[in-house]
This record gives sequence, structure tokens and C-alpha cells, in this order.
Amino acid sequence: MKIVQAETWKNNQKIVKNANRLLGDVIIDHEDIRMWCDSAYMYTDTNIVDAFGRVHILKSDTLNMYARYVRYNGDTKWAFASGNVKLINKQVTLTTDTLNYDMNQGVGYYDDYGTVQDSANTLYSKIGEYYTQLDKAYFKTEVDVTTDTYKMLSDTLVYEPKTGITSIVGPTTIFDEKDTLIASSGFYNTKTGETELHKYPIIKTEGQDITAESIFYNKISGDGLAVGDASIHDFKNRVIVKGNRITYNDIRKESLVNDSALVLFYTQKDTLFMHADTLRTLPDSIPDEKIVKGYFNVKFFRQDLQGKCDSLVYFTRDSTLCLHHDPIIWSETNQLTANYMEMVAKDSINQEFTMTQNSFIVAQQDSAMFNQIKGRNMKGYIRGNQLYKIDVDGNGQSLYYASDDTGVIGLNKAQSSTIEIRLQDSKVTRIAFVTTPDGQLVPIPEVTEPEKKLPGFNWLDDQRPKKLEDIFIKQK
Repeated sequence: MKIVQAETWKNNQKIVKNANRLLGDVIIDHEDIRMWCDSAYMYTDTNIVDAFGRVHILKSDTLNMYARYVRYNGDTKWAFASGNVKLINKQVTLTTDTLNYDMNQGVGYYDDYGTVQDSANTLYSKIGEYYTQLDKAYFKTEVDVTTDTYKMLSDTLVYEPKTGITSIVGPTTIFDEKDTLIASSGFYNTKTGETELHKYPIIKTEGQDITAESIFYNKISGDGLAVGDASIHDFKNRVIVKGNRITYNDIRKESLVNDSALVLFYTQKDTLFMHADTLRTLPDSIPDEKIVKGYFNVKFFRQDLQGKCDSLVYFTRDSTLCLHHDPIIWSETNQLTANYMEMVAKDSINQEFTMTQNSFIVAQQDSAMFNQIKGRNMKGYIRGNQLYKIDVDGNGQSLYYASDDTGVIGLNKAQSSTIEIRLQDSKVTRIAFVTTPDGQLVPIPEVTEPEKKLPGFNWLDDQRPKKLEDIFIKQK
């Protein structure tokens, strides 16, 4: 090392053995390093200098270090700094109270809290490493990142100031004014808003949670992709969308699932599970309300209600379920079919459904007996999971088995343009014909096979999803 300048140069073996004491505006050079300080000790038996008071080190005309005290080893090019330490590398500033800096490798280490700051971010942690040549910082334990738009708390992070990329390698939570992100693996680009997360991260947005094995998300555009056991949970509307691959936009509040798609409509009492080749959710015209659409091979299952159709639309605003193209609904022992069907949940107990064109209801009494109701349009009423009333409007026909205390006594056949039917435990208890009926009771011994079925009768129990797993089976 070379002494460039000092106002006073002293050597007192009684004070410090084998040391020269330099006082006043000291300047020392060593290879590509220049050091300024108020005073210093240079040792005659080692290549070490202890610098005190307003220490400033300049390396390669780009790196600046400031501290109240620095011990510098010229052989190892290792510096230990303490007291208001500041390391400045281009646009990045590291501040701490104690820092070890390897001049050869360009690495600064601290283990008693420090802060790294650039033009966009401020990162604080208990333990840290800053690689000046790579322009990369590692943070460990009590990591806190603050910007104008978000705050990040973590166990372990890696930050690259040049690219603005923060790599997540430990439990991390990111907050902004409306969203929260929880992850333990991935990266977040602070400049572009791009995020890539792994190991089942969670994104909590307004009113919903998004989770998956991996999530790819751009905060600026709102576009996201959730892959592997993915789920979007809408708490307000009590809807959960699941699948192996979900594309969504957080700004437009839209999502699309076309791999193992499943949607859950849940209440405090029960849950309806629905599967389709493709599921799509989008906002309704009413704020905070959603529309759920299912396309192709739609099936749904609830303990008391099952169904299938080609396509389906669900409106959360009034709990309306619209079934298109060959819909079938099964409720207890009843099978309902029509060209178009619509179900509305009036409250937690009462439901209503409408059946439009070619409406047909079949209820199996035993393996060979089926009660049947047919008409142009129908309206049904369900209370507590039980179908209790049916109104038939247009071309009404009914066929049901009449019983007394001895058992089934005959087959009741009737026709009327308008019919009101009452049921209990899925059995007809009363039929009211609004217009003059045409009917007869045929004794059981006289009933022929053709009389047992109304035109268009089709018992489709083999297509009924009898358990949850059945909604994923496609009909051959």
C-alpha cells in the first residue's frame, strides 16, 4: 500500500506496536483502490490498515464505500467497515452499521440489518449479500421491500436492480392497495409487473382467491394463467372454479377453463358441482355479480339434484340456472326433460323451474311402473328438495298409477290443455284440470304395454350422475 498524503506521520511502539499513525487528510492507494480518512494505522509487519473518521474508499472509479471505521487487508483485499456504512454502486446504495466487503469478488456481507435502495425499490433485511459485479442482492431473514405501489415481506429474496427482478426463494407476502400475493418460489418483475410463482402460491384480489401449482401473472395487463390443480374462489358469489389450466384477467374479472373444468356453487347447506368441456366466468351488468357459462357435455351433481345438457348459463344475481340443448334434470325419483329449462332458487328452501317446449316429467314408481306428465310448457315448484307442484300449460297429458289400501288399482289417463298437479314424496296426490279433461281409469289387469307410456317417453336413468365422479364421464 502507498501513502499518498497525510498531515502527520507518527510511530509510537508504546501506543500501537509495529504501526505508523497517520493523521489529517490521509490518502492511501492500493492497486485500483484509493482510501481517504481522518486518521489511520498502517502496520509494518502486515499489509493491513485501520482507517478512522469519515472513511471513503473508491474502487475502479465506480464503487464508493463510506464508514466511520474500516479495516482493510491489502493481501486479501478484504474490508471490514462499521459505523454508518454506505456502499454505492452506480444507482444502488447499501446502508448498514457493519459490513464485510470482498474487493476481489465484489461482494458485501452484513448480518445485523441493512438496506439496499435503487431508484424504484427499498429492500431491508437482517442478513444480506450484495454482489456489485453481478448487480445482484441476496436477502435473508425479516426481509422488507417497499416501493410507491407495493410492500413485500419475506424470509428470503434475491433482487437484481438492473432488471428489477425479485426472485422469491422463501415464504413471501406481497401487498398493494387492493391485492395480496403469498408465495415461496418464483419471481416478480418490479418494472413490468410480470410474476411467475410456483409451489402453490395464492393471489388474493378483491373478493376472490386464486391458487395453483404455478401462476403466471401480469399486474399491469391483469392477464394470468394458473396451471395444475388451479382454483379461483369468488367469496361474494359463493362460486369456486377449478381446473388444471385456468386463464383469467383480473381487471376484467373473466376466466376460462378447458382442462378438467369444475365449478362449485355452494351455500351453507350444500354444494352443486358442475363439469363441462369448457367453463367461462365473466362479470354481469350488475356490479359484483357473475355469469358462469358451461359449454359441451355439461353435467352437474348435488345430493338432491343432478342434471346434464349441452350448454348452461348461471346468473349469480338471482341464482338462475339456464339449460340449453337436450337438458335433463333428476330430482329424487323425478326425471325432467324439455327443449329448454330454467331453474331459479327463490331462497334457501324454495326453487322454481320452467320447462319450455316438449316438456316431460317421469317418476319411477317401481321397475315397471312410471308416472308421467307431458305438455308444451311446464312450471315446477320445489320445497326442501321435494317437488310438490307442477303446472302444465298446453297439450297436457298425465298418466299415473292410482292406489288404495290394497295397492295399485289402476292406471289413470287424462288429457287437458291446462293441468295443476300436487305431489308428496314424489307421488301424485291430486290433479286439477283447469279445462274439461278427457280421462279414464284403466284397471291394472286391463292395462296393455302401449298404454304404459305416453308418446315421447324415454327413461334416461343410465345417463344420470349418481355420484360426484360421474360428472366427468362422457356419454358414449
